[in-house]
Amino acid sequence: VQLQASGGGLVQPGGSLRLSCVASRSIFSFNVMAWYRQAPGKQRELVAAVANHGTTNYAEYVKGRFTISRDNAKNVVYLQMNSLKPEDTAVYYCNLVPAQLTWGQGTLVTVSS
Repeated sequence: VQLQASGGGLVQPGGSLRLSCVASRSIFSFNVMAWYRQAPGKQRELVAAVANHGTTNYAEYVKGRFTISRDNAKNVVYLQMNSLKPEDTAVYYCNLVPAQLTWGQGTLVTVSS
């Protein structure tokens, strides 16, 4: 299975972006899917996760600002990011929990004025 993330870009602090992760085949069998991010010089970290039945979990630093969702019919996982901060700058990736699939290229999010 290949995962292709998109939707990143340059945004000002306080702005919003919506990331999409499209899978090359059905994601219905994947129980938990997630968005991760890796900032320059830092390790990759889990940002948000969504289970097949809809339960979501978020890293403390994005709670209330980010929303993860999935559309099994379209094989897509989304990450709606609001109230973006400079510290959200990173390359964002999608994968399972645990991260069992090969990492894709990710999508770069830059938050800067």
